[in-house]
Amino acid sequence: MTGHPLDRPVWNCLTGPQAHLARREGQAVLFDPAIGPFAACADGTAEGLAARLDGPFWLVETAEVAPSAGLILDRSAQLTQMVAESPVIGDIEAGLVPLGENDADDMARLAHATQPGPWSSSTHRFGGFYGIRDGGELIAMAGTRMRPSTRFAEVSGVCTAPAARGRGLARRLMMRVMADMVARRETPFLHSYSANDGAIRLYRSLGFVERRQMVVTILEAA
Repeated sequence: MTGHPLDRPVWNCLTGPQAHLARREGQAVLFDPAIGPFAACADGTAEGLAARLDGPFWLVETAEVAPSAGLILDRSAQLTQMVAESPVIGDIEAGLVPLGENDADDMARLAHATQPGPWSSSTHRFGGFYGIRDGGELIAMAGTRMRPSTRFAEVSGVCTAPAARGRGLARRLMMRVMADMVARRETPFLHSYSANDGAIRLYRSLGFVERRQMVVTILEAA
């Protein structure tokens, strides 16, 4: 690994702490599609991604990645990468429940309804998720996704059902997730779409500061 681990978060997690979740195809590494669509190539291009592999591919790099032969650009977007060296955690509140295999269907329903980012049938297996239920219904959740080094862990899957918004549920859940990270001596980080001003304000209030701009490039088979 060279450079800062967050400059190439997908490559570094799939060749480092989360290599057990990786599929290797020549110079490319990618998660099992059931876990997530993220992929990376050794040189930061898309040359190692063949169209015969399952897509789409989400590449998170410092610049947009041009499609290689057999692939086309679906879309790309600016991301703001944020790090919380001194996260705001506060007291751990009651009512936040760990989520796991038995909650997978409810987690998928909430994610598909709110679109916090790519969600596949086994995304919940990243682990570290907590949720809030109301009358048995899962109305909010947050968890952990990429670990590009033993020093950093990504807060992800943060979402709240539309009818439950405005109650501070995402804030409570993020503090709970970050408390676990701090206990493991990990520094929380995350990515937000740069145009999502409301989310970025929330993240700043929890101790996150902007580290750098990134780009997510989504490629599909031609």
